[in-house]
Amino acid sequence: MTPAFALHKITCAHSFSFDAASYSRFKFGDGAVAETFGKDLATGFIQQYGATLRESKQQLVVLPSPYAAIPTASHAMTVAFNKVLNRYLAFHGLSPLENAKIHRFKTYSVDYGALDMNSRLALIINDKYHMDRSFLLNKTLVFIDDIKITGSHEMIIRRLLEQFSLPNTAYFLYYAALSQTDIHPNIENTLNYYEVKTIHDLHDIVNQAHFIFNTRIVKYILLAPFADFLAFVSQQTNTFLTQLVDLAISNGYHQMPEYKLNFEYLFNLLHKNELSWQSTSRKAKEPILTSQSSPSV
Repeated sequence: MTPAFALHKITCAHSFSFDAASYSRFKFGDGAVAETFGKDLATGFIQQYGATLRESKQQLVVLPSPYAAIPTASHAMTVAFNKVLNRYLAFHGLSPLENAKIHRFKTYSVDYGALDMNSRLALIINDKYHMDRSFLLNKTLVFIDDIKITGSHEMIIRRLLEQFSLPNTAYFLYYAALSQTDIHPNIENTLNYYEVKTIHDLHDIVNQAHFIFNTRIVKYILLAPFADFLAFVSQQTNTFLTQLVDLAISNGYHQMPEYKLNFEYLFNLLHKNELSWQSTSRKAKEPILTSQSSPSV
């Protein structure tokens, strides 16, 4: 089992070897930053392990952090990582990498980044996961995540490998990792919200062409104070809001009390504007939804 590799080491709670503002934007769907992070991680991985990969010639399988229906931010980074690594493999006459997923069957509204080690483990220890053993057996596995703070998720994956009897060579890759144990794990939240303090800070991110939905931003929007939520959705396109609703349903957020108020308002708003979810008509230019009929708050 190969030790974990991190492109950046977090050794101070107040300064970082990477741009904290960019990292925050990445966590909320900035696809351009995800592209850069993925390319940088792939380059660092190749520099350290490229020779080993060439000598092994074993089929590589890349797996981003576990998710249910909505990918995490690390998934977007993984897409960029794959392109760089595939070019390297092709240059050396090796087979392209394969992609796989760790299926996760539980979700929660708690902000994981604010928790300490014990609370993190208590939260995820009872999650249910699935891996396709027959597909993964006898291949080199590359697990990718954006950050390693306590190592709890890595511990879960290592346990899964044992549970599914997968004694594979495995790499655990991170864009950054906390290397000082005296720094509280909530440093992750400091980074996550470095650039995003309120829902209004999302406008610049979601209105760019390279925006990519992920679990974090869907939960953040649905948990926003109702008045702020109304102001935010009134400035978004029908396409954006429809995708938001569909993603929320796919992860079961419509069944969670924490998201009920915002979700139901948005769901009803879309029905009112589109007349029916079964409507197939589309206008040439999508209108911006307004909140003129919003309930008082």
